[in-house]
Amino acid sequence: MGPARPRPRHLMDPDNPVRISPNSRSISTVQTWVMSVLAVTTILHLTFGLILAAFFLEESNTGGRVGLAVIGGAFAVVAVAAGRGIHRKALVSPWLLLGLLPTVVAVPFLV
Repeated sequence: MGPARPRPRHLMDPDNPVRISPNSRSISTVQTWVMSVLAVTTILHLTFGLILAAFFLEESNTGGRVGLAVIGGAFAVVAVAAGRGIHRKALVSPWLLLGLLPTVVAVPFLV
């Protein structure tokens, strides 16, 4: 037999596996941020839609108006928790109080 041919560069060498480069870590970081931003903004659109719907209810239906605002606030808390969960942070934290902000701002205008 003749001398061993060198392995073509496009084929994997089982004796020399490819190491994960630092760039692949940064790509997964970007993907995580994009996913969390999309999830949070989508859920916040639902939140603000519910609060906006509360403004279009009859003024005599105060309970329904406040109820929609509270449900919107609950979804905002879920949005904050989803963002933290995607980043693998603890779900329960003081940041969840930020989700109550849309309700706290809207309720005085609804009553």
